[in-house]
Amino acid sequence: MSTSPILVTGGTGTLGGHVVPFLRAAGHEVRVLTRHGRPPADGVEYVTGDLLKGEGLAAALADARTVLHLSGGPKGDDEATRALVRAARASGAHHLIYISVVGADRVPLAWMRTKLESERAIADSGIPFTTLRAAQFHDLALKMVEKMAKLPVLPAPGGLRLQPVDAREVAARLAELTLSAPAGPVPDLTGPKLYDLPALVHPYRQLLGHRNRPTLPVRIPGKAGRAYRAGANLTLEGAERGKRTWEEFLAERLG
Repeated sequence: MSTSPILVTGGTGTLGGHVVPFLRAAGHEVRVLTRHGRPPADGVEYVTGDLLKGEGLAAALADARTVLHLSGGPKGDDEATRALVRAARASGAHHLIYISVVGADRVPLAWMRTKLESERAIADSGIPFTTLRAAQFHDLALKMVEKMAKLPVLPAPGGLRLQPVDAREVAARLAELTLSAPAGPVPDLTGPKLYDLPALVHPYRQLLGHRNRPTLPVRIPGKAGRAYRAGANLTLEGAERGKRTWEEFLAERLG
């Protein structure tokens, strides 16, 4: 077993909950940076800290040569990433792996910009790095569909399409990249199929025995709307594709 732990930020989230067991199964010690302390378990050490406040980073990075950065939120991702980069550079990290989102450089939304700025901070850090962009996770698509399905009329944003991908498949790819040599930007990872919103909602309603609702075409305004209609949130060519479909995910989750 490796004596140098792999530091994982966001290790207690949806993606981290899949990645950490993959790394442990490969024989590596794992250290998770978390805002809420917890005792070690199953070969995983938890270090209390806060990226945005810059707290606990030195302890988290001690002896860690590989850093897998999964932590993210609705705002401040770029600031948190810059804090991590500074600490990782000071600690002598050898490999920094980052999970970003498809379309970070093409969709004009504030959240996307923080992802792009995070990518740039890592690429400019001087630390050998790997960056993977992934499409929306099935879990996130499900939260959206659950809200939409409760409405008396289903909004159908014209031109909005998604390529939902399974979080476990993203986690497996990230574990593979973490245990490999730094590769810089790697091909995007998307789901195997393309859906508009009604196509995502339909199998959900079928599984729950809900009747179909009428759809209402709507137009996403502004620059973001134009970007989505142009498919800026998609990678239609050159991406790696997961195998698990939205329908298979729903059957397992709701079955």
